[in-house]
Amino acid sequence: MGWNRARGRQGHVFQGRYKSVPVNGSDADRYYFRIVADYIHLNPARAGLAGDRSGRLVDYRWSSLSCYAKGKGPSWLEMERLLKSFELAERGRGRRAYVDWLEARAENDDGKIDQTAQDALRRGWYLGEETFRDRLLDLIDKAKGVKARKRSRCECVRQDHGEQEAERLIRQCAPHLGLPTGTAELALLRKGDGRKAMLAALLRRRTTVGFEWIAIRLQMGHSGSVSRLVCNVKRDRKLEKRVNELEKLS
Repeated sequence: MGWNRARGRQGHVFQGRYKSVPVNGSDADRYYFRIVADYIHLNPARAGLAGDRSGRLVDYRWSSLSCYAKGKGPSWLEMERLLKSFELAERGRGRRAYVDWLEARAENDDGKIDQTAQDALRRGWYLGEETFRDRLLDLIDKAKGVKARKRSRCECVRQDHGEQEAERLIRQCAPHLGLPTGTAELALLRKGDGRKAMLAALLRRRTTVGFEWIAIRLQMGHSGSVSRLVCNVKRDRKLEKRVNELEKLS
């Protein structure tokens, strides 16, 4: 409580679960593996900790990128697999090309990830094509001791559709509230921002996404806090009216 008072914040000091999803890293589907590699290596640039005026990206202490520049690293670091996914030589020339390319992105656009890649990262519980999702579901059945069977995948399709619709509503309605649409930009705003609460209420009304998904996507902290804020919006006539107006716009 003292920490929050001193900084004008609310909720738990450490709140919100990290997002962890399986990623398809096969040679036949390299796109998603490359997205994740870019996202991780450019994190320091987006946070303003490295890249451009903050120094070279390769010099950031807590990144594995320096290992690519040197050509050596800990035994667990799979540099060859990553370079292969980008169709780069596994020797010095390929490693240097990869580092130079990331440095240029950090310098020119602050390490931003394009919208298509962002949508893929936020899409759901896996990162890959639908065939990859089917393989994961078969593995889950096997672990549970369930005999392999043909299934409709209705629940997975419903979940994917719900998150896609939620993303569409965010892109369309956030600007009307004076909110940015990117997760990184939303993180700079107060977790309990009233505008976030109204947008969360709209997402709960119009989509199937849960409070945890909303908490992560809108950077609102703990899912329980989102639930409480949405309830507050429903009780307030003025705020509920504003949500109704947003719904009409969508």
